[in-house]
Amino acid sequence: MKYTIREARREDMNQVLELIKELAAHENHLDDVEVTTKDLEKEGFDHGNFKCFVADVSGTIEGMALVYFRFSTWKGRTVHLEDLIVRESVRGTGLGGALYQQVVKYGHEHGVKRIEWVVSEGNRNAIEFYENTGAEIKESWKTVHMEEGGIQKNITKK
Repeated sequence: MKYTIREARREDMNQVLELIKELAAHENHLDDVEVTTKDLEKEGFDHGNFKCFVADVSGTIEGMALVYFRFSTWKGRTVHLEDLIVRESVRGTGLGGALYQQVVKYGHEHGVKRIEWVVSEGNRNAIEFYENTGAEIKESWKTVHMEEGGIQKNITKK
């Protein structure tokens, strides 16, 4: 399969949103997707809040990796990989590995000391892949999310 890994363009955001929804459906969380194409365009291109790389196969976006900078009190500037998604129909073709390498290259080019992401404990293939590339799965650290209801609850606390 011939493909190009490149930076996403504004006009790619419809297809990027399709990938996001495909992943959410696979995880049985499609109803949780609130982001829109307009949100992706505004936050990524107008405000520069993230960088997105895509796997382009003959004009169709078959995979994406969305990253942004964070700041670690231990390491300084880091890159956070929010999602790396490859359309189910093209998994196993090397697109995921190529997107992953683009993220690593991006982090290196920006001089970060750490690239971080979250992986589902049930995704054994991804965990094995990441470990084989030198990534370390931090079993003792737990991801914490506070959703909108929790935010509201804390804002109204007296």
